[in-house]
Amino acid sequence: MTAPMLRRFAFAAALAPLALGLAACSKSEDGGSAALSGAPIAKVAPPAGKSWAEVTTVTPEGGYQIGNPDAPIKVLEFGALSCSHCAEFSEAASAELRDNFVSTGRVSYELRLVMNNALDIPAALLATCGAPEAVVPLADQFWAWQTTMFDNLKNAGDAKMQGLSALPDAQRPAALAQLAGMDQFFAARGVAADQGKACLTNQAKTEGLVKASDGWLKSYDVQGTPTFFVNGKKADYNTWQPMKAELERLGAR
Repeated sequence: MTAPMLRRFAFAAALAPLALGLAACSKSEDGGSAALSGAPIAKVAPPAGKSWAEVTTVTPEGGYQIGNPDAPIKVLEFGALSCSHCAEFSEAASAELRDNFVSTGRVSYELRLVMNNALDIPAALLATCGAPEAVVPLADQFWAWQTTMFDNLKNAGDAKMQGLSALPDAQRPAALAQLAGMDQFFAARGVAADQGKACLTNQAKTEGLVKASDGWLKSYDVQGTPTFFVNGKKADYNTWQPMKAELERLGAR
């Protein structure tokens, strides 16, 4: 891990008990949406024996996309696993977005995992440790479990959190994952202990996650999470109802 990454990791680890669930999350907005326009888009048949929600593509930019890769409506989320507003969006949106929009072949959904703070590094390492098709479902499950992670860290106490900064770089993600209970969470969902440990100590992957995240934040002007783009246009909302209205307006109805 490079020096700037190390400083950010240590600083975030020290502050995590003070701002759990809030770090780098953007304020929820309920931006408006225009009325329906144009004709509905026809549903697209999925590959034989599958639903579109089961089709996962790793995008060239490093995101995880579910649905029809050629869908005429594309949703892109920049989300952080430690972000409480991302968890709120997931709770409100994930089932309906998957079942009523992605499954029709008219909408695809891509998740790019942002590293807001130290918690996001081991969480992302573990979420992406297995098969690509598991990443989006695991992210949704993690967001549903997120408050338990915060409770685990609060119960661990400030001294243990502060002690993470004294560990060698390669040991910090695994130590934080254990303190937060992430290792057990992912082990219960198919990421075996040895597999998880290998991912948590993979410094090349860690640096790749941080580098990709930093690049997205700059090139897409992401000021907080979650940030959404719909068909390449940055959304002025980050909650489900205005997004749903826009998807319907664009023809997903």
